[in-house]
Amino acid sequence: MNLVSIFQISIIVSAVLVVLLILLQQRGASLGAGLGGTGELYTTRRGIDKSLFNATIIFAVIFVMSIMGLLLIPA
Repeated sequence: MNLVSIFQISIIVSAVLVVLLILLQQRGASLGAGLGGTGELYTTRRGIDKSLFNATIIFAVIFVMSIMGLLLIPA
């Protein structure tokens, strides 16, 4: 297993995990809220919501760094 295949696998895995983590973070926002509905309320993240948010950031950084690493490897 060479470095290119490691980067490719990490890109695929991190992309899938980022999508799943983003979908898990839905806060009950309906279609009306997505189209400009009002009633926004700022709340702090606690518990599992904070953990999901931090994991999303970590896997997004892994995704971007894997792409950058793959671009920097000479072909």
